[in-house]
Amino acid sequence: MTALRLPLFPLNTVLFPGMVLPLHVFEPRYREMINRCLDEHLPFGVAYIESGPEVGGPAQPHPIGTYGLIQNVERLPDGCLNIEVVGQERFRIVALHHDKSYLCGTVERYPLDAVSSARAVALGHALRPWVHRYLKILGESANVALDSQALPDEPAALGYLAAIVAQIPMAEKQALLACSSAVELLARERTLYRREVSLLRTLLQHRDADTTTDICPN
Repeated sequence: MTALRLPLFPLNTVLFPGMVLPLHVFEPRYREMINRCLDEHLPFGVAYIESGPEVGGPAQPHPIGTYGLIQNVERLPDGCLNIEVVGQERFRIVALHHDKSYLCGTVERYPLDAVSSARAVALGHALRPWVHRYLKILGESANVALDSQALPDEPAALGYLAAIVAQIPMAEKQALLACSSAVELLARERTLYRREVSLLRTLLQHRDADTTTDICPN
């Protein structure tokens, strides 16, 4: 598998393939990095921080991240940038390099295995109704109508979308990103969504009960 050297942007956010991520770039090291990527038409790697700070110091990234492609740029008068990044495909970090103001890594592609297997297709069909339920309840809890009708059919795309919309801790999202196969990803997500749907239903019932209590006369 061919390895390449890539600028890295460690963040407290997990970027998935297909995900749109807005970023405000203000630190000089990352302004330098983004300007280089723009000048040379390079992607950069987004990797969730394993240890260390997001701002002002070195951070140790998780070994599995996602290539980010810059789609939109807004240059601000103070030299900062607002950018919009779209996740492309996963990579695995082979080695880290500290010879620039920003972190770089030698990385190799890390595609999901078994994306078209019969098992992945079956797990995708089993996950789909749980994502529908989750989005319906999430919309009800926020009094917002969420469109859950256009879920993708392809197992990997469904798995990544399910990971993007799930309101779970970033460490759990990183664990989903690091899954080696579509079968593992979809199976873990079905368990996760069963848990989250139950939690959301309970929270919504408690909220409705509290509201009823507040408006009932003594």
